[in-house]
Amino acid sequence: MTHERIPPAPARLRSFRGPTIQPSAGRAALPQPSFELAPDAPAVLLAPRLAQFAAVARLEHITRAAEELGMPQPTLSRAIARLEAELDVTLLARHGRAVRLTRAGRLLLDAVERALAELDRGTAAMLAETDPASGRVAFGFLHTMGTDAVPALLRGFRADHPGVRFQLVQDYVAAMLERLRAGELDLCLVSPIPSEPELTARQLDEQQLYLAVPADHRLAGRRRIRLAEAAEEPFVAVEYGYGLRTITDEFCAQAGFAPRIAFEGEDTETLRGLVAAGLGVALLPPGLVPRPGVVELPVTAPRTRRAIGLAWVSGRPLPPPAEAFRDFVLARRGRLLDHG
Repeated sequence: MTHERIPPAPARLRSFRGPTIQPSAGRAALPQPSFELAPDAPAVLLAPRLAQFAAVARLEHITRAAEELGMPQPTLSRAIARLEAELDVTLLARHGRAVRLTRAGRLLLDAVERALAELDRGTAAMLAETDPASGRVAFGFLHTMGTDAVPALLRGFRADHPGVRFQLVQDYVAAMLERLRAGELDLCLVSPIPSEPELTARQLDEQQLYLAVPADHRLAGRRRIRLAEAAEEPFVAVEYGYGLRTITDEFCAQAGFAPRIAFEGEDTETLRGLVAAGLGVALLPPGLVPRPGVVELPVTAPRTRRAIGLAWVSGRPLPPPAEAFRDFVLARRGRLLDHG
């Protein structure tokens, strides 16, 4: 029998997430440049010659600066002349091949040296992030994978890559995929598995979901049930946007009903506690340890298993440490949920 109803508005539960590794409520705004990147902007026009000017100013000699830069001296002389012409100011007082900075040249040199030093720091940071032995991997994953599967993956990977660092982000699927597309994350462990053409995803494993009911519930003595038998029960579930909520709604639809959601939360262990308190039933992955007051029932129809996969952006090369971690995770296909 099909049960169709409009569920009442659920009570909203904001659960404590524990020691969250990185805040997941929205992503940080990208830094905005303090100058215009227009074609005729001074920084754009002058940038190719500023390092050459700095070398000449530091050595106070055109020929020695050309040797240090590995370029012909006439080419360097013409470059400095063009820089002065574009600025319409004299930067260097020439004495043969030796030069002295003018007052205007010294003002420019101070700014150029700060800019070049900042560029050096940025380049060093970039290279450190992508170093195969000590770089960083930005990895997003489901909250339900954070207690066992992900720690096991990190422990196994770091056995051979002890210097690689991780930025770990726990969030709901839609937010993680948005950050993945924006380049803030390298890889995401997700369920359900996305099918967008701009993303590449590989299934790693399947996880059985159980109907969690209170220990004194009318169904608690059953060895297994059909999900339709819980059609009249209040449900507790994660919020919209979480993959587990999408999957729960889909399985209930297959069973012929829309779940009547009494409470929404963000953490499955909190939901398990609500079940123990008799506030509803929930479709959940197995708990790490038995929860007092909760009975987990296998569901025979529909087949309540969720696919878990790894996703990354198609056609975007991964930094070496992220590529190595992706290959390591993919090699554990079918063993993702083995945590020994």
